[in-house]
Amino acid sequence: MLAINDLHVSYGGIKALRGINLKIEEGQIVTLIGANGAGKSSTLRAIMNLVKKESGTIIYDDDDLTNLKTQEIVKKGIVLSPEGRRVFPNLTVEENLILGAYTIKDKASIQNQMNKMFELFPRLKEREWQKAGTLSGGEQQMLAVARALMIKPKVLMLDEPSLGLAPLLVKDIFEIIKEINRQGNTILLIEQNAKKALEVAHYGYVIETGSIVLEGEGRSLLNNDKVKEAYLGEAK
Repeated sequence: MLAINDLHVSYGGIKALRGINLKIEEGQIVTLIGANGAGKSSTLRAIMNLVKKESGTIIYDDDDLTNLKTQEIVKKGIVLSPEGRRVFPNLTVEENLILGAYTIKDKASIQNQMNKMFELFPRLKEREWQKAGTLSGGEQQMLAVARALMIKPKVLMLDEPSLGLAPLLVKDIFEIIKEINRQGNTILLIEQNAKKALEVAHYGYVIETGSIVLEGEGRSLLNNDKVKEAYLGEAK
């Protein structure tokens, strides 16, 4: 469905990605785990053409997305919910969601999708007219994910959705991720909480200093000694 082939990205003289190869099959949750600075976010940003690629290709359903503008990639059905939530703090929950649906022109379709988001995130319905900047961290994260879902994407990319959240909210976020996947969305997940990510993922990749060093089914990587030691805090 989505294939990243031999992707290279540099920032100045620093190599961020060194020949990344990823494959995300339709209907799967795929996770990319690694330490801070390993190249996880750079991978997502390169897919969305938010950073310049030195070389490599990005293919989606036989379409070459490599040199498309970001808005064209969104129209193809690929969206990114960025690290840090990035909600519009001075706009209401409803206004944030409407902005997420900027590619949809039909008002009835926008309202219908918003209603679906309120079913998925009941707390956002309760705060529909509240400014996003006054929401809790967990509520802002829910809003960021809901906003990304407003265009009914085929591929949802999530960058650190549980970052900075209390353990109970982390559990809620991962339950929501599984539900979004059950509803038909393919998900590419970047997550510092490697254990949680691998528990929900069908397939996973481990990235170190811009290169993929391990890959396999999520449960298999959970039981891998190297992964346990490096990312799950378990000694051999």
